[in-house]
Amino acid sequence: MANLDNEIDWTDCELVERVPGKVSGQPIVRGTRIMPGPVVRSFDRGESIEQIREDWPSLSVDQIKRLVEFAHAQRGQPVP
Repeated sequence: MANLDNEIDWTDCELVERVPGKVSGQPIVRGTRIMPGPVVRSFDRGESIEQIREDWPSLSVDQIKRLVEFAHAQRGQPVP
């Protein structure tokens, strides 16, 4: 499976930042060490927003939805 953090250009997503020296400069959700790719992959594998929140409780439902919407739009997929 492709690495969404490299496949998706997260630059224009307001929830994502890159911080040199933090998680090797990979895209992360602002103020966390959570990479957006695994969150989106969980959704794509069929996990519900609630299940994803159990894995990443520091993310809000709105943040998870926004990450999924952004990634799907970037890949030209229907936005859930």
